[in-house]
Amino acid sequence: MSSVARWSVSLIAMIGIIAATVAGATVWLLVTDPVGGADVVSTALSTRDVGPFMRAIGSVIFEA
Repeated sequence: MSSVARWSVSLIAMIGIIAATVAGATVWLLVTDPVGGADVVSTALSTRDVGPFMRAIGSVIFEA
């Protein structure tokens, strides 16, 4: 296997791990704090600003 193929597989794996972590944190946020999570998602969708959403997800990941 060439080095480019190994690098691309590693990159895809890292992207998958990050996506799974964000998805899990989103589900955890919506299960543990449904009103706050829905409020953050609603604000992010209406203002197209994902900053509050990313802060909420970051705090969930940090607390875990």
